[in-house]
Amino acid sequence: MGRRDIGKVIALTNPASGHGAAIRAAQLAIARLHHRGVEVVEIIGDDAQDARYLVGAALEKGADAVMTTGGDGVISNALQVLAGTGVPLGIIPAGTGNDHAREFGIPTSDPEAAADIVVDGWTETVDLGRIQWSGGDKWFGTVAATGFDSLVTDRANRMRWPHGRLRYYLAMLAELSQLRLLPFRMVLDGTREIDAELTLVAFGNTRSYGGGMLVCPDADRTDGLLDLTMVHEASRTKLVRLFPTVIKGTHVNLDEVSTARAASIRVECPGINVYADGDYACPLPAEITAVPGALNVLRPAEAR
Repeated sequence: MGRRDIGKVIALTNPASGHGAAIRAAQLAIARLHHRGVEVVEIIGDDAQDARYLVGAALEKGADAVMTTGGDGVISNALQVLAGTGVPLGIIPAGTGNDHAREFGIPTSDPEAAADIVVDGWTETVDLGRIQWSGGDKWFGTVAATGFDSLVTDRANRMRWPHGRLRYYLAMLAELSQLRLLPFRMVLDGTREIDAELTLVAFGNTRSYGGGMLVCPDADRTDGLLDLTMVHEASRTKLVRLFPTVIKGTHVNLDEVSTARAASIRVECPGINVYADGDYACPLPAEITAVPGALNVLRPAEAR
């Protein structure tokens, strides 16, 4: 933990987050920053690429922090600019999952309280995950998902109706009807090989994804390692029964689940994509690594 003086903040907002709730949250947070004497540069990009460009250009003129308002997607966008810069990230949660906010103990329903955390200036230096493939690279803060999870998201992204969480649930039911084991090959830290038929593999820099599901319950954001959670089960009934245990993180005690820990993992599985922080990253194969101390996060002084 350290403390910084916060006098100027770049405020990046995703207006689509939370079905429009991010706009109101950003207004409240920015008003709070102004009230406490902080200069604010407001940014809403035309798309993710434009937002990253605008944040990068604003950072060149100097800022003490970048504050994101929205869900984990807008945080993911900011990470692509902030990783390795030392400029801290502030979080105003206004999305569906808010897993970054949960990890750092930031209130998910009080934008003004979250803004106070930004101005108070308490920072923690944490690791980030990095995904590298033949076409590029992507930073992530929480969990990278492959297998059943990514197939569900693939299907949900192809669906035009319905909207919101219901679309995801219908996509999950459809994928359950086609549930199968997938041929994963992984090399951990260049030495340990895992060749296994798996339903899914999650790579956790932090503990949760999907709005608080503790898929990697023992992940430590400061240990320089990623936690792997692997599910060895093709039974639809058993997989459905497993989901509630993920909420509490007790699934890792089941015979159908195994875990591992590594600083870098080479992952192969034909036809499978990687999603990180809830967003599409790339097709496999890819190298997924933990990068120690890559990010500073503004967080409550008393949080975990």
